[in-house]
Amino acid sequence: MLNEEKVRYMTELAIFEKNEGRKIFPINRYFKTDYVGGHMFRSFFGYSFCYLLFLAMWVLYELDNFMDGTTLEELIEWGRKWGIAYIAGLAVYLLITCIVYSKRYEYASRSQNMYASKLKHLVKRYGKERPERTKENRGGKGR
Repeated sequence: MLNEEKVRYMTELAIFEKNEGRKIFPINRYFKTDYVGGHMFRSFFGYSFCYLLFLAMWVLYELDNFMDGTTLEELIEWGRKWGIAYIAGLAVYLLITCIVYSKRYEYASRSQNMYASKLKHLVKRYGKERPERTKENRGGKGR
């Protein structure tokens, strides 16, 4: 006879594993600093690539001003402005990335701990109810 509470508990764990498992179980392979640092590394390259694309679009948009005659001082001033904007934007973006992925790591770590404690509870409570296997119920030659 099936124990309904055991089945309900196992179903709850299976649903949790199916829904949250993809997000929380891969994090188990990393330390927090490695996980956050890896995402900050990716964010740096993603932000830099998008910034360069945006800068290229702006240069193409302002190409007629460049062709009309722009002095070297104006180009240096634009370069300073764009450089300051890049550094400030990058700092803000990396700060946001650090905060977001730190929170995700903490959430996944808590979820893994909760999942492990529920599994331990399930094993502790229902692990002893398994019948002993003998040759007769294994389909062995003892018949």
